Parts: sequence; structure tokens; C-alpha cells
Amino acid sequence: MKCNRCGAELDKSDVCPGCGANVRIYKKTVSLSNSFYNEGLEKATVRDLTGAVSALRQSLKLDKNNIDARNLLGLVYYETGEVVAALSEWVISKNLEPEENLADKYMDYVRNSPSQLDTINQTIKKFNIALNYCRQDGLDLAVIQLKKVLSLNPGFIKAHLLLALLYLKGGNYDRAKIECQKVLKLDTGNVMAKRYLREADSMLLPGESGKLVSDIASSDSEDVIRYNSGNEMIIQPVKKSPITRTGSIWGIVLGAVLGLAAACFLILPQRIQSINNSNQNKISQISEESDAKSAKINEYEQQVKTLENQITDLQSKVTDYEGVDSTSAAMNSLMSATNIYMTDSSDIDSMAQALSNLDLNAISDDVSPEFKALYDTLMSLVGSELATSYYNAANDAYKAEDYETAIANYSKAYQFDNTNVNTLYYLGNSYYESGDFENAKTTYDAVITNFPDTQSAAAAQTKLAEINNSGN
Repeated sequence: MKCNRCGAELDKSDVCPGCGANVRIYKKTVSLSNSFYNEGLEKATVRDLTGAVSALRQSLKLDKNNIDARNLLGLVYYETGEVVAALSEWVISKNLEPEENLADKYMDYVRNSPSQLDTINQTIKKFNIALNYCRQDGLDLAVIQLKKVLSLNPGFIKAHLLLALLYLKGGNYDRAKIECQKVLKLDTGNVMAKRYLREADSMLLPGESGKLVSDIASSDSEDVIRYNSGNEMIIQPVKKSPITRTGSIWGIVLGAVLGLAAACFLILPQRIQSINNSNQNKISQISEESDAKSAKINEYEQQVKTLENQITDLQSKVTDYEGVDSTSAAMNSLMSATNIYMTDSSDIDSMAQALSNLDLNAISDDVSPEFKALYDTLMSLVGSELATSYYNAANDAYKAEDYETAIANYSKAYQFDNTNVNTLYYLGNSYYESGDFENAKTTYDAVITNFPDTQSAAAAQTKLAEINNSGN
């Protein structure tokens, strides 16, 4: 045993000879981990795989570096059909002990067999499909998929248990019992299999043994055959015949042989030829239809490309027109707001309404210096009052969790007064609450850059850290 701190070999003393650390508790922990490993090994030997998994997990909780326990846990997982879980344990084992590790051998066995990997992939895919069918209440389809899974991997215990559960739900208690018995052969300590088996036994009629057809007997008063099918008992009279039992058996065998010979030499070749001809015709028809559809698809693709080019040209023209219209509309808005101010300088609401569609940032490259000077003059006179009006409206929308309206009003308030740090900070919060993390990060960056020594800047840094840590 090696010291967990310095890696020195430990002796019988409770003190490490290398670093002098007290290793009494560490020794007891490792010893207890080994005890659980031995318990898991014993249970795995008698195929109590569920108990083995529980003991080995407990061993690894006490000592994660217990390589023997981790490798054995991978083997148990592999035996129950949990190949992914098994590979995970072996990879961890390999990382903990790179040299002379049995995990290499186990992983090579899986990796070096392409057919084995393909079977594992198919098993996982089909099992997931079966689970989806169960969630969609397609139980019959789920049963079909699970049978395919078990044909690929008969040792997949979860598939057996899910199939048994579906049989129980469908009333096929005899089949559910068979699946549970298969699980218990693989894992003698599987609690779920025992529970399902007990449920199936409680639902079967007295005398039923879990077989699909059973309890065949003759009565004393008349010759009958009794057998169970599902939850029903079928009673069928036996037809009497003057032929003895031995003669009847040989007659049946002879008839079967003659019928098989006739089918092989007379009927079967013609039937096979007819099927082959029919299949060939269908293949030719499907091939022709496929070629026609491929040609049509190519034609449609060319049309789509042509339309996409036309749309791109039209969008560029619309963008140019929108630039002209936006500049013109901005001039009209500014002139209207200026006229309102000259008429009644206290009519802030009307001026705000007139400037509601004016975004100076969007048209900054298209306006003249005179336009910019007039805008700056008007803002010096009424900008703070306009900003206050929009800021109050934005606060009301923010409190009501109407973040779209809050974003629009905070943006206007900051356009009219870019000295208010609260306006910019709450604009970032509105983007954050609405899920627009990109604009939220941009706005928080602006708060930190433009108002570096404020409480809002510190709060913005916290918000940025939250967004970055969440991966957005």
C-alpha cells in the first residue's frame, strides 16, 4: 500500500515513512474498500450482478483508486449489456493507472471487433427507439424493437426487464414470467425481475405454469384437451378415429413428407420464379420513378437558386430605398418636434411622439451637419425631459415584466440622455431577462466602459460573469 500524499510504501506503522503523515484512517478506508471489493467479487461469482454492482460502487466511494474494483465493475456492466457504462469505468481505470492495467485488454477486445461495435451501436439505437415508442404509447412497436435488441444482445438485462413490464401491462403474464426468469438466470439478485415475477405469478390462474400452452389433460368422463391461452382456458374435444395412435403418427409423418416433396419439386420452383419476376418488375418501376423524381428535383433546385438570386437583388434595392426613406422620415420627425417646441416648449409628450421613430445611430452616415446641429440644439433644450419621460415609461414596463416595451423605451431614454448610467444598466437587464444575451453583453460592456467607477458597472460585471459561465 502506498501513501496517498507522497506515494511512499507504507509499513505496519500508522505514520508514513516518507512524509510523516498519519495514515491510520487512510489504511482503514483502503481496507474497507477492499472488503467491499471482495464482497462484490463473491457476488459476481454467483451471478448476483445487482449485489456486485452495489458492493463495487461502495468500494469506489471509499477509494476511487481501487483499480481492481473499477475493472470488475466494468466487467459486471458489460455482462448486463451496459457496454457504455463498462467502457466508462475502464477509461477511468486507464487514466488512473496507465501502465499494466487489465482495462487495456478489455477495451481492446471491444475496439478490435468492428462487428461487436456495430452490434453495440445497433442495440443502443433500437433500445432508445423502444423507449420512445413507450413514451408515445406505442407498446406493440416497443415490444418488436425490444425483441430485436435481445436478438442482438441476449444479455441486455434492461431490455428483458422493459419487455417483461410491457408484457405485464398487456396482460401477457406468462410471457412476462419467462422474461423475468431469463433475467434471474443472468442476475440472480435482480430486485426488479423478482418484483415483476411475483406480479406475474399473482395474476396467473391457479395451475398455470407460465408456459404459452400448458395443462393438457384428458377428463375421466370424456376425451378432451384443456390448455391455457393468455388468461383463458380452452377446452377442445378430441376427435376419435379407428386408427391406432401409432398408425396415426406414421400417417401424419408420411403425409408431411409427401407434401414437402410435392412443394419442393412442383410448386415451390414456380412460386419462386413468379416472385422473382414480380420483384424485378417492381425494381425496374421504382428505378424509373426515382430517375424521373431526381430530374424533377434538379429542375426545382435550379428554380430555387434563381428565385434566391432575385430575392437577394430585391432586398438590396429595398435596403437602398429604406435608407432614403429613413433619412427623409427622420428630417420630418425633427422638424415636427422643433415646431412643437417653438409653439409650446412644455408639450414634452407631443415632442416625444414626433421623435419616436427617429434613430440617430441608424442614419448617422446619411444626415447633414445642419441636421445634426439642429438635433443637438433641441436635445440640449428638452433632451433630459424627453429622457425622463421614456425612462419612467420603461421602468413601468420593466416592473410589469414587459421587457420588449422596456427595451424600446430605455433605448429612447438613452438616446436623448446618454449620461444616465441607470438607463443603460436597466437596458442591459431588459435584454438579459428577455433572453437576448448577445445584446445584454454588449450593453453591459458599454456600462463598464462608459461608467467605470459606478455601482452599476460592478453589477454589470457580475451579470457578464453569469452569462459567460452559463455558456451563452
